[in-house]
Amino acid sequence: MKKIISLLMCAVFVCLCFAGCGEKAQEETPELTGHTKVQVVMEDGGEFVIELYPEYAPETCANFIKLVNEGFYDGLTFHRIVDDFMAQGGSSDGKGYEGSDETIKGEFAANGFEQNTLSHTRGVISMARSQDFNSGSSQFFICYSGRYTSALDGQYAAFGKVVEGMEVVDGFTRCERTYNSMGELAVPVDPIVIKTMTVIK
Repeated sequence: MKKIISLLMCAVFVCLCFAGCGEKAQEETPELTGHTKVQVVMEDGGEFVIELYPEYAPETCANFIKLVNEGFYDGLTFHRIVDDFMAQGGSSDGKGYEGSDETIKGEFAANGFEQNTLSHTRGVISMARSQDFNSGSSQFFICYSGRYTSALDGQYAAFGKVVEGMEVVDGFTRCERTYNSMGELAVPVDPIVIKTMTVIK
């Protein structure tokens, strides 16, 4: 019974929690090869490194690198932290309703993109979206646990993984939070701010 309830809760998360990305004109992104790394420095001094996997989601990786190089993420926040689930950031309004100016194709099986077999395990980074499969833009989430996040496989474009400093991301869960409109204890009282994101390889 507990397993059924957990699966139903996860289904609700999937249906409701990524409804904030903009739906704007798609633009082509350049081809990307190799495992590029991105260093994330937080305003409080914490640091972690994300390794990108274009063999699973090439357009998603290229879009992420483009935004990093433009400085888009500098000064933005992680606006939604859910224990044992994920940390979500990259919203231009800091509330999860807005993203960058362009949207990209959803690179996951439910959208006909079969090559993305990267599972949403601990540390994996994936692209947030609305109910529109092709609405991803800048918002992303980092998985805490496979207990609920494995249900996202094939439904969201996983595109990399935190390979250094996952303890910093874990630390987000220690912040004081209030409830959001979905009834989750998820909204940081004091903003969790990204100081800089930089391509390092």
